[in-house]
Amino acid sequence: MINLIGTYECKVDAKGRLMVPSALKKQLAPMMQSGFVIKRAVFQNCLELYPMDEWNVLMSRMNKLNRFKKKNVDFIRRFTAGVKTVEVDTNGRLLIPKDLVAFAGIQKEIVLSSAINIVEIWDKDKYENSIENSSDDDFADLAEEVMGNDDFDGVS
Repeated sequence: MINLIGTYECKVDAKGRLMVPSALKKQLAPMMQSGFVIKRAVFQNCLELYPMDEWNVLMSRMNKLNRFKKKNVDFIRRFTAGVKTVEVDTNGRLLIPKDLVAFAGIQKEIVLSSAINIVEIWDKDKYENSIENSSDDDFADLAEEVMGNDDFDGVS
């Protein structure tokens, strides 16, 4: 399992290409050969970039879903809608497919935000709004609910 670190601002050109920041590229270097999967996020209007190994782990879990249950089939269809494989080219650029650029409302400036084992790709304004629109109290409540149970052996 990988643990990516950092938030990076960069620009997308008219063709949907972004130059992967060098600090992020160093972290992703061991995964460059296998490629990546890019998809729509489930909860936000942003994109998610999965290293292929991480994607394969997720697909192994999803492959265990019973396809004779309608809600499972509906979920799989919606979750995988717009999924594409992508690679970082020799110049360090990543091409975001046009349909995914439209989904995420990506303009010129974007934010690449590490989310443990994947990278979220946001339009810069939408990213800033998502961070600013939650109050400190909301985040404190969320942190307590998600991470504050007695069984968690994590950070204090």
